[in-house]
Amino acid sequence: MSITNFCSASSGAHTVTPKVTFQTLQEKKQAGRPITALTAYDYSTARLVDEAGMDLILVGDSLAMVVMGYDSTLPVTTEEMLHHTRAVRRAVKHAIVVADMPFGSYHVSVEKGVANAVRFVKEAGAEAVKIEGGAARCELVERLTEAGIPVVCHLGLTPQAVHRMGGYKVQGKTLAAAEELTRDARMLEASGAAAIVLEGMPREVAAIITSQLHIPTIGIGAGPDCDGQILVFHDLVNLSFSKPAKFVRQYGDAAALFRQAIEGYVHDVEERAFPDESESYHVSKEVMDALKAPETCEAPKAHPKAHLIRKV
Repeated sequence: MSITNFCSASSGAHTVTPKVTFQTLQEKKQAGRPITALTAYDYSTARLVDEAGMDLILVGDSLAMVVMGYDSTLPVTTEEMLHHTRAVRRAVKHAIVVADMPFGSYHVSVEKGVANAVRFVKEAGAEAVKIEGGAARCELVERLTEAGIPVVCHLGLTPQAVHRMGGYKVQGKTLAAAEELTRDARMLEASGAAAIVLEGMPREVAAIITSQLHIPTIGIGAGPDCDGQILVFHDLVNLSFSKPAKFVRQYGDAAALFRQAIEGYVHDVEERAFPDESESYHVSKEVMDALKAPETCEAPKAHPKAHLIRKV
């Protein structure tokens, strides 16, 4: 599906692009056109990401780390994820909005997983949900697909399993592990998955998985041979306050920009350089003269029943 009706930025007209769907992503895979994806967690950044022409926006549980300051994705709750998904949904007109289902929201039972996924679609406006895990998630994928909820699966380095993996380590490096990832990907596709995120695995393994699937793969730390790529917004613009992973490329330094602006504000306030005359409001001369008149400066009279007020 081609993007049409682009208006000149110099004219001030708003860019109009078709709404992306999973059919769009499927067509891109078939045509060999890369899929673009990025995370977003609030209205302002989601709007910027969407207006840049992104295909897919993920409200990732990575917000636990880059927005809320936790050491892992595990503490973020369903209610918090719903809150952020609503904010992103309000901003997006073009991209597919996918909500990450947080740890615990689908791990206890398939029934609970379906119920929580319905909330993300019904209450928060998500167009799909993302879940982590391999073959063990096939039943959940089937049930969600039957319920009309597209599912993006997540294989390889799955952050919700950080304790089982013993840290954030590259997966699929042995023959057995690579074969298991490939098998899981095929099983998830057969169960109805709409796309699969491949994270933290050798390029060669991701390339084989991508070539064997009819559905799109979206890579993060999985090499350039996937059908698309995704990064965390805060990593992209240097707002994560941590050493970036090997696969992260920074395209801007928002931390430096924000720091400079904030320090400039502090300086101007302390030096009484902000606000200045042009940034202040004024009353008319008549009102000012009246305010300065002696009668307007008399002390207010006490309330007639002030003596009845109890002292504490």
